[in-house]
Amino acid sequence: MENEEEKLPLSYISQYGYCPRRAALLMNQQLWQENEYTAEGRAQHQRVHDGRVEHRGDQLKLYEFSVWSNELMLSGKCDCVEAVKQPDGASLPEQEGRFRLFPIEYKHGRMRHEPEYEMQLCAQAICLEEMYGVSIPEGALFFIDVHQRLAVSFSEDLRRRTRQTAEALWLCFREKALPPAKESPKCKKCSLREPCMPGLSRSAREYCRGLLDELKEGAP
Repeated sequence: MENEEEKLPLSYISQYGYCPRRAALLMNQQLWQENEYTAEGRAQHQRVHDGRVEHRGDQLKLYEFSVWSNELMLSGKCDCVEAVKQPDGASLPEQEGRFRLFPIEYKHGRMRHEPEYEMQLCAQAICLEEMYGVSIPEGALFFIDVHQRLAVSFSEDLRRRTRQTAEALWLCFREKALPPAKESPKCKKCSLREPCMPGLSRSAREYCRGLLDELKEGAP
């Protein structure tokens, strides 16, 4: 069973892999802004986030499946877990038999390799392995716009990077750190570009942040 110690959202693995500063703004400063890209992704994800179970012969599809890991200190939900009957597989609650587990993460846009997506999927596999005592060698990213899967092998290198990212995420959370801004092409699509202010120098950014803090506190 999951212990009662605090866990961070598993989805922050992807956020931190995309940009540590973005993850810190979300996690430590509770900042969020919507833009066309986040709105599109959220709308597409709503189609699978309903917690249903589909039965297809010896295969189950478990949508919005809750997972957790005491090793990574993360918890969250898999968009989908395909479960195919296999004698030495996992025993699932309220299901007869044992199953081989195959996590699937839904993403929008064209099919592409994104290291942060692969780490998020790998973290889901590590959670499932810990919960059910099985080995999960691979999963897939499903790109909704093109209806295509990208197979992801959970190699030792990917597992190592996933664990290192979870450790870095927790360190950032515990220290309430805000990593420095590093402007890159990713900033153009980031919904937090405005509060992040990646184009400003550090001194100017800190000055603007101080003014915003004063306004929030009602200072004259």
